Amino acid sequence: MITVHHLENSRSLRIVWMLEELGVEYQIKHYKRDSKTMLAPAELRAIHPLGKSPVITDGDNVIAESGAIIEYLAHRYGDPDWIIPASDPRWQQERYWLHYAEGSLMPLLVMKLIFSHIPRTPMPFFAKPVAKGISGKVIGTFINPQLQTQLDVIEKHLASHTWFTGDAPGCADIMMSFPLQAASARADIASLPSIARFLQQMEARPAYQRAVASAGPLTPMA
Repeated sequence: MITVHHLENSRSLRIVWMLEELGVEYQIKHYKRDSKTMLAPAELRAIHPLGKSPVITDGDNVIAESGAIIEYLAHRYGDPDWIIPASDPRWQQERYWLHYAEGSLMPLLVMKLIFSHIPRTPMPFFAKPVAKGISGKVIGTFINPQLQTQLDVIEKHLASHTWFTGDAPGCADIMMSFPLQAASARADIASLPSIARFLQQMEARPAYQRAVASAGPLTPMA
């Protein structure tokens, strides 16, 4: 049986969602974040040396990294609808969104999270105005414009697509779910109706709701 090593409030919820969509039997081992650092506990290193989530075990196989896990599950347990052949024009789109999610979008979201939290961290009182000024400058002049450009690209794509690569959720949708949920907490998506629609239709799916019931809700950090 597949075991999902699930860190609370993390990217691994999308793995549970995919397993529910596939109808694959699984179990979850829950891990709590450190209350001060919000990092994963050391126990995860016993599963994978990086000590991060998501990671799954399937028999003797240990698979880490969301994209690798999603492709493994699709090819090992998915029906043909989950595997787009290279001869299909959608194949290139799926490859793009699979790599784009963590390669381009998430780094900006992580940067925004870090720079937003810097002024809130303990430091000498005289350093706070400097930290706040530098963080605000980085967010305002670099991160936010870059993030808006990327969200506009996603919005344009979803305006003409029900899901990222088809009429039903696939690997690209699973992969893009967490970045877009994080973006909804760290950027203004009020003017991006197609992204909002994507999130609503995703969260309305029975498989996603079962995943939340099993793994716990996601509350992206702002």
